[in-house]
This record gives sequence, structure tokens and C-alpha cells, in this order.
Amino acid sequence: MSQPTEQSPERPSGRAVPTSADVARLAGVSRATVSYVLNNTSAVRISEPTRQRVREAAEELGYVPHAAARSLRAGHSRMVLLPTPHVPVGPLYSQFFNDFQWALRRLDYTVVQYGSVGLQAEEAARAWAELRPVAVVSLGEVELTGQGVEILKRSGARAVITLGTQRVEGTHAFVMDQGRVGEVATEHLLETGRRRIGVIVPEEPGLAMFSGPRLDGARRAAEAAGATVVPLPLRYEEESADALAARWRELGLDGVFAYNDEYAMLLMRSLQDAGISVPEETAVIGADDLLLGRLLRPRLSTVRIDMVVGRELAELVDRAVREPDAPPVSRDLLDSRVVRRESS
Repeated sequence: MSQPTEQSPERPSGRAVPTSADVARLAGVSRATVSYVLNNTSAVRISEPTRQRVREAAEELGYVPHAAARSLRAGHSRMVLLPTPHVPVGPLYSQFFNDFQWALRRLDYTVVQYGSVGLQAEEAARAWAELRPVAVVSLGEVELTGQGVEILKRSGARAVITLGTQRVEGTHAFVMDQGRVGEVATEHLLETGRRRIGVIVPEEPGLAMFSGPRLDGARRAAEAAGATVVPLPLRYEEESADALAARWRELGLDGVFAYNDEYAMLLMRSLQDAGISVPEETAVIGADDLLLGRLLRPRLSTVRIDMVVGRELAELVDRAVREPDAPPVSRDLLDSRVVRRESS
């Protein structure tokens, strides 16, 4: 039995892995044409019938381009690394990242999610750098440092983009002002005459990066008005919400900012079950403006948050990859405004 070669390695089953040369022979074209078609090269004009023959030949043979070879030709990979969120980010953020990933795919990037639970700073940067991504987009759960950014760039990353609560040197930074979310929610409750306001602080791991600044923002607004804010730890469980509702009148609260719409809906149901009327006894406001909140009775007041559009962020990644020496972009996100409904 002959030994497999680099040009035609063998599969574990013994069948040879198809190569671009095999596709070229079957389609009746050159290997260069196969490369142009399957790598979506726009610089060379190739007729649509030829493109179709190449695609059909590749599909028949089960051939896919080799990512490493493609990276060598381009001088960089097309991989965008997204550290996987290890916190329950909610529907608003999930939709954003779905849109972002689809937009990257349309720009011909390969999106790879990386489980980064337990990794810290430079340790995370080194782990990401091992995959040689052309760009890294971090949610801010790992506190990237300037040194970590330098590690990524030395490994070939042309762009490092952060979405977090602070700017990081050397990155394109989208800063999310979480404090403003709590501030506008509390200002709204104060405007409705509430003076002793509860603020839900989720007990789920990893949410402190959001809930801490939102609590601080609520405190700023209350302090300016001479009102009181009471932090309320809560697990995203019916039992936890019921236990909190059972001592609600003891706490003497007349309003609550419930962190987001999901926690608001959980708490509001428990309050109603405990005989506490909303909004007469307690006004309730969430955040994220989820559709489900509008279907409740009373309809849920909320803070609508305007995030960066996924397509816009994908286009920034593409520009940064093509122009790695361009000055970093820095923008503030989360323009927050109250949508008042019946719950407050």
C-alpha cells in the first residue's frame, strides 16, 4: 500500500481526501480558477457557468478549501474570535450577536467562539492568540490589558475590539454605560413620586459587570433627589422571587428597578401573587424592552437600550482588518431612555 502524500492525504477510512487539483480536473478548469471561485475572489472575472461547474465539482467530490493554505496566501487568517459569553446575557444581547455573526459571514469571515471561563487577562490573550485570529471581539468579561492586546497583535490579530464598561488601550472600544440604565430607570420612578426604591441585583454568576454599574447609577439618581435605594439580591428562580415578595411590605418599598425585563416579569408575578398591586403599591420598571413585557398586564415599563448594530460592528471589523494601522475607534453605547407603560 502506498504512503499518503501531502497532495493527497488519506482519510481514516482509506479514501483519499479530494484536492483542488481533483476539482480542477472534474470541472475542466485550472487550479487557479478553482481557488478564485471557492475563495470568492472578486479581483478576477470568471463567468457564472464556470463558477457553477467548479462549485458542482467541489460538492460532488466533497472538497472544501484548506483554511491554513488560504491564510498563507492571504498573509492572514479570516478567523474572527468571539470569546463565548459565560453570563446569561439575555435576548437583547443574543439577538445582537446573532446579527453580528451573520454579518461577518456575509463578509467572508469565519466566526469561532472560544470558551474562556476561568481565564484571566494575559492568560486569555495567549489562549486566543494560539488560534491566530485576524480579529478578536471581546465582551469585556475578561479584563483585557494593554499587554494582552499586544500579545494578540504580535500573533497576527489586525484588530482587537472590546465591548465593555471601560476603554482598553490599543483596541477599538465600544463603551457600554451601564450606569446610565439604572440612572434613567430610577429618575423615572422618582418622577412618579416614589421615594424608597428597590434595585434588583441578580445573584447569577458573572452579571456583576452589568448589575454593579446599574446599581451605582440608581444610587446617583436617588441621592440627587434625597430618596433611598435598597439593593435586593435575587436569583432567577420563582422561589427566590416569592421569598422577596413575602417580605415586600416589611421593606417598605414603593418602587423597584428590576435590573432587566426578565427579572422584572419574574418579580412582578410574585408581587401580584402576594397581593401587592402594581403600580398602586409598587411601581415596577425593567430594561431591554422585550416584546413579552408588552404582553403582560399591567404592561411593563422599561428602559429601551440602543446598542451598536451587528452589521455596523462587522463592517468595523472588516475595515480594521484591511487598515490595521488606522487610529482606534472609540464610541459610547447604550443610549438609554424610558418607555413608560402601566406598571409604573
